[in-house]
Amino acid sequence: MGRKITHYLLDTNALLRYLVRDEESQYQQAVGWLKDAADWKIKIIIPTVVVAETCFVLESFYKKQRDEISDSMVVFLSQRWMTVPDRDILLSLWDNFKNGLHFVDSFLLSWAEQKNYKLLTFDKKLKKKNLKQINRL
Repeated sequence: MGRKITHYLLDTNALLRYLVRDEESQYQQAVGWLKDAADWKIKIIIPTVVVAETCFVLESFYKKQRDEISDSMVVFLSQRWMTVPDRDILLSLWDNFKNGLHFVDSFLLSWAEQKNYKLLTFDKKLKKKNLKQINRL
């Protein structure tokens, strides 16, 4: 019988340390965790809320541009040795994010597009984008 692999949720601060490398010892610890996951020694789960908070902090505190945030998140979230519950939605939202929509709006729009849902929203810009997507299908 195989060894049971421990599952871990990656917190926003650990993801930030990895992405921005502003605390070297914490960056090295994060790299170690990710290497262990890549080597299938542990299982790392990336909750969607952590991705949302990471994007917010990168943009607001670290003053990163949306293109840079998007590029780094796509590479990170594409790693198949991590469990990313909403991976397909997360990987498809970045064009809207780069074009000015908030992360949550981009997430909802991507989700609606993938599931062929309509959004219930009072946000005119978001509603208009959702209707365009539905008419394309």
